[in-house]
Amino acid sequence: MDWYFAYGSNMNPLRMQARGLTVLEALPGRLPGYGLCFNKRAMDRAPGRAYANIRHARAGQVEVEGVLYRLRDAGEIAKLDHFEGTPVYYSRECLPVITAHGVQPAWVYIANPAFREEGLLPSEDYLAHLLAGRELLSEAYWSALAALPFHPD
Repeated sequence: MDWYFAYGSNMNPLRMQARGLTVLEALPGRLPGYGLCFNKRAMDRAPGRAYANIRHARAGQVEVEGVLYRLRDAGEIAKLDHFEGTPVYYSRECLPVITAHGVQPAWVYIANPAFREEGLLPSEDYLAHLLAGRELLSEAYWSALAALPFHPD
């Protein structure tokens, strides 16, 4: 499978490029039944900082928006595994992502329970990566991201 759904810092196309990934196409995507959270401990930063994660929605019609990338080939996802710390920090699962063209199965990273913690905040520079996906996010979703609190580095 050559599809990857980014809901965190990889929504920034420049980050994907810097990581040496060959992207053939980028589309808006939605992952229903999940909510965005910042409960993945940022192991490479000072305590209290978080990276993005998703979790099953507890109530209501919740969904995560993000960028659905079609990668050059299945080998590209192995490059991402390295950056995401898979299988230690994140697991990689195949989930159905909704697009304007229908449902597309895609790889999605989910933080492993041992590295989750409540009460964390993303850093301002990390949050900027999410905001860089603006052109593929709804205005309401982007505005909600822009209004999130961040860690006072």
